[in-house]
Amino acid sequence: MKDVLVIGGNRYFGKRLIALLRESGHRVTILNRGSSGAPDGIEHLVADRDDETALESVLAGRSFDVVVDQVCYTPRQAEIARRVFAARTRRYVMTSTVEVYEYEDSAAPVAEDALDLGTVTVDTGAAWEDPEFRKAHYGEGKRQAEAVFAGTGTGTGSDGGGGAGAAADGGGPPFAWASVRVAHVLGGADDFTGRLDHYARRIRAGEPIAVPVVNRPATYVYVEEIAAFLAWAAVGADFTGPVNAHSHGPLTTAEICAEIERRVGGRTVFREVEVGEISPFSFSRSYGMDNSRAVDLGYAFSHSSAWLADAVAETVGEVTT
Repeated sequence: MKDVLVIGGNRYFGKRLIALLRESGHRVTILNRGSSGAPDGIEHLVADRDDETALESVLAGRSFDVVVDQVCYTPRQAEIARRVFAARTRRYVMTSTVEVYEYEDSAAPVAEDALDLGTVTVDTGAAWEDPEFRKAHYGEGKRQAEAVFAGTGTGTGSDGGGGAGAAADGGGPPFAWASVRVAHVLGGADDFTGRLDHYARRIRAGEPIAVPVVNRPATYVYVEEIAAFLAWAAVGADFTGPVNAHSHGPLTTAEICAEIERRVGGRTVFREVEVGEISPFSFSRSYGMDNSRAVDLGYAFSHSSAWLADAVAETVGEVTT
């Protein structure tokens, strides 16, 4: 049995992760701001992760075998976490994203080393506390957070005085961290993103769906599978550094829409656009991930063809009349 702390993320695949850890016999503690509770029988710590003093206070005298950080979005949050947990855990797993590769455009699936964290400029002085800024710079925030955990990268400190080339905070003692770069997630009746619903509404009504003229496939992962992968990364493996996590079998927008059409009826109508806003799960650039590292480490992914129908049915329901 391991003592596991999960920071935030106790909805969608986060709640599945917590259930899997608990069912496997591990002792699970949840830490969040208190906006959502914890399942019965799970210890709940309340603190704002952006408040280092509050974190230190609530964690006084505590240590964990593993910390799974589901809600680290900025380099500033990573700096705080690295300082607070350096002596409190043997392993730190950050949930990251495929969006760290947002500057890539590769016909071949990208491996982890496509992003050199040593070249990432860490800017803790940016407006990370602004929700709109953070949302607009989601991939950048995750990329910089990874660089902080890795103790690499260059940048400015929170006071902006480091100047270009200054070492990013977090470059101290070695930190046993891993980041799971999660592909686009599909499935679950509790999918809160609204992305599949976006398609289902238009397909039911036969309304146009905006896609780029050249629409690239992308890698995906089933909601149950990413929860299982995170549980494995936390308590079943000992790798460090980044790892890509996705099911085998990239999907196109057309394949996803075809499955939705089979479930809800209607008709798929694509409208190609050169510029302007495009629909979710449609991509003008190629940046599908390569999951070879995870496979070599011993994880057996499913194929998207094995779960796509279930994923769509769970989220958008069955045929309507």
